[in-house]
Amino acid sequence: MITPEKLTDFHKDILKEIGNIGAGNAATALSQLMNRTIDMKVPSVKMALFHEVTELIGGDETVVAATFFRVTGDAPGNMFFILPLQEAVTYLRELTGDSEIEEESIFSSELAQSALQETGNILAGSYLSSFSDFTGLKLYPSVPFLSIDMAGAVLSQGLVELSQVSDYAILIDTELRGADNTQLGMDGHFLLLPDPDSFERIFHALGVT
Repeated sequence: MITPEKLTDFHKDILKEIGNIGAGNAATALSQLMNRTIDMKVPSVKMALFHEVTELIGGDETVVAATFFRVTGDAPGNMFFILPLQEAVTYLRELTGDSEIEEESIFSSELAQSALQETGNILAGSYLSSFSDFTGLKLYPSVPFLSIDMAGAVLSQGLVELSQVSDYAILIDTELRGADNTQLGMDGHFLLLPDPDSFERIFHALGVT
């Protein structure tokens, strides 16, 4: 049985390739949303112990904008798209053209929060679509839920539930750049928490044993 603890570099390369395909789809959707050419890459895929996850995204007290989804279907699990708050500010300025957006204003702006939630929804949908195309598995995201809080608080619920049966999560880093290779200030993280039985189904679907 393939479990998170047994994933090899080959398995992680497959996950990264799926991530890159999803990034391509997400870039197309974001290009339409922002009315400019966007390039999105997946520089790394990591298997991380739960207690390492928050450190990898900046530490327990780093304030993040995180969009959470429950994934149902053939390989259920949990999924987060996590954006450090300063990255969220830069992204919202690019999206809206409003250079006065600050970290504090995101907490009180329904428009800003709606934009972040919809962006997470687009990105997660692109990744799940790629997963489905690659594996043939049917995967359905729930309605997105946006939370802006310290990383430790945001992630505690999903990680605590999964820690009852496993110790690992999959962390997919993303980089968003303009057509001229300028960084848009949106280096985010996908955190995939497949239910334990889902790992076996995903890799069985890929023909990996």
